[in-house]
Amino acid sequence: MIYLDNAATTRPCDEAVKAASDAARDTFANASSLHKMGINSEKLINNAKQVILKRLGCEGELLFTSGATESNNLALFGIAEAYKRRGNTIISTAAEHPSVARALDRLEKLGYNVIRLAPKDAPDNFEEYIFNAITPDTILVSCMTVNNEIGYITDTPKLYRMIKRKYPDVIFHTDAVQGFCRILAAGDLISVSAHKVHGFKGIGALYAARGVRFAPMIYGGGQQKNLRSGTEPIELIAAFSAAVEAYPTDNSHYDTLNKLLRDRLSALPNVKINSPRDRGISGILSFSVDGVHSEIMLHFLEEEEIYVSSGSACSKGKVSSVPDAFGISAKDADSTIRVSFSHENTAEDIDKLVNRLEQGIKRFRR
Repeated sequence: MIYLDNAATTRPCDEAVKAASDAARDTFANASSLHKMGINSEKLINNAKQVILKRLGCEGELLFTSGATESNNLALFGIAEAYKRRGNTIISTAAEHPSVARALDRLEKLGYNVIRLAPKDAPDNFEEYIFNAITPDTILVSCMTVNNEIGYITDTPKLYRMIKRKYPDVIFHTDAVQGFCRILAAGDLISVSAHKVHGFKGIGALYAARGVRFAPMIYGGGQQKNLRSGTEPIELIAAFSAAVEAYPTDNSHYDTLNKLLRDRLSALPNVKINSPRDRGISGILSFSVDGVHSEIMLHFLEEEEIYVSSGSACSKGKVSSVPDAFGISAKDADSTIRVSFSHENTAEDIDKLVNRLEQGIKRFRR
């Protein structure tokens, strides 16, 4: 089996599995309980926060959520509610993950002025393009660090510095899910997810810089400083922390695999690479096979237990708006394959993938 769909989800690492099992047996108490076992659970949570904050390179508050979808929604709706008296303009991009894009749709219906900018309109200076769109009425800028479909990188540390220098009151949020543990992200609010870094599904986090106010979405027992109520899932948190600690700091393996795949694809007829070479993360490579519908090729690869994606797994059965935001034609979008690596993948995996692709092109392209 060759698994090349790691942008959708990753296999839980051994360290995460062990940490979850250990916590389930030994540190399972409710962290809100006042007895010794509850205090031990609270210590585990606090230690996990420090591990994740250290990997983010940030100092501030970390809230555990059910995943990045909740983190993104909490950031957008929480800021919109907390700062609505200051203004009603929100700036984002036309290439965001559905958990941001659909939340923005809802905010627009609630009366907020949402501006969506396309990377194709400023591919080489997208950070300046976003920055120049800020108005005195802007309360929030939300821009993902790495696009989940083609791997395009926005330099969020640069954009964050630009915004804070001139507009210190504007809140900057970034969905850093595809970049976490790989490249540096920056913002007042940063969303991350465990199952993209070999942790478990059902757990994510939202980083909040000191002094940032946002309204909670979930009310209850007042856990996590009343900002995200609900009993903390100790086992998932322990696994998240363990996965982050175990994640390699050297990601040059991705660079090697990406270059190998690019070189092999460049030799194939009727294949177009969509991921930018200079502004793309090496863990994701998107390409289109002219004349072959992506779903047909995907299932052809699956017959040999080679697993890739036709785009965002969150857009299953739906047409994604992301390709158009990057200037990719509807025809190319219809034949797109996304390959996303983990440290478990090998050069042999790439060779088998490309050999099967060659067979598919000969069979299906007329």
